[in-house]
Amino acid sequence: QVQLVESGGGLVQAGGSLKLSCAVTGRDHGMGWFRQGPGKDREFVATINWTGSLTYYADSVKGRFTISRDNGKKMVYLQMNNLKPEDTSLYYCAATILEIGTRVYEYEYWGQGTQVTVSS
Repeated sequence: QVQLVESGGGLVQAGGSLKLSCAVTGRDHGMGWFRQGPGKDREFVATINWTGSLTYYADSVKGRFTISRDNGKKMVYLQMNNLKPEDTSLYYCAATILEIGTRVYEYEYWGQGTQVTVSS
C-alpha cells in the first residue's frame, strides 16, 4: 500500500516561488504531480522515474518547475519558480507502477492535495 502526503502549498505573489513536498510510504514508484483548478479537469504537471534519471513536464510549466526526489528520505518535490496566477490550483502528488506517466488514469495512488494560490 502506498500513501502520499503533500505539503508546502500557500499564497504567493506572481513571480514568486514555492516548493511542494510529497512524503511517500510504501514501495517506490514512478511519481507525478498534477493540478486541478476550480471547475477544471485534473491536469498533468510533471513526472519522474524511480531513479530520478528521467523527467517530463507539461509545456505550461517547462523551464519554471522542477521535479526531483530523494529516495533515502522517500520524498518527492516540485520546485515552482516564476509563478503565475494561472498556476493557482490544488496540487496532487501521485504514484504509478509505470516508469513515468502523463495521464491521470496511469496513476494508482493519490494524495489529498495542497492548495497553491498565486495573486496578481
